[in-house]
Amino acid sequence: MTFPFHLAIPVNNLNDAAHFYGQVLACEQGRSDKHWIDWNFFGHQLVTHLVDTMPKCVAPNEVDNKSVPVPHFGVLVDEEVWLQVIDKIRAHNIPFQLEPYIRFKGKTGEQGTFFLFDPAGNALEFKYFNDPTQIFAV
Repeated sequence: MTFPFHLAIPVNNLNDAAHFYGQVLACEQGRSDKHWIDWNFFGHQLVTHLVDTMPKCVAPNEVDNKSVPVPHFGVLVDEEVWLQVIDKIRAHNIPFQLEPYIRFKGKTGEQGTFFLFDPAGNALEFKYFNDPTQIFAV
């Protein structure tokens, strides 16, 4: 049995975080306080914690000749949800850091992926696999 992960991330504005995670991504809000909000992030527990200053970003990593932000986090979803999230991002005119594309097309581990930043600058990746049994395939 796989259990959901728990991830706590910094944000510099809880209202912006509430709009992005609650309205744009349509994540259900859980408990909250004046310094944090719990989110049901596609079945996982994500907590946005208010900080005065965001941590310094590090240089991106090159993957498929594309600039991938480090660090980043995200979720694996099915293709239908992946496409729905793309539509939500576009409907809110949020730019992609890395436009949606298919990696390993026609090969083992074929996957759709895209990256974007939340309002605080946290990098998120959304992926789907044509065959979920190939998530860890080499």
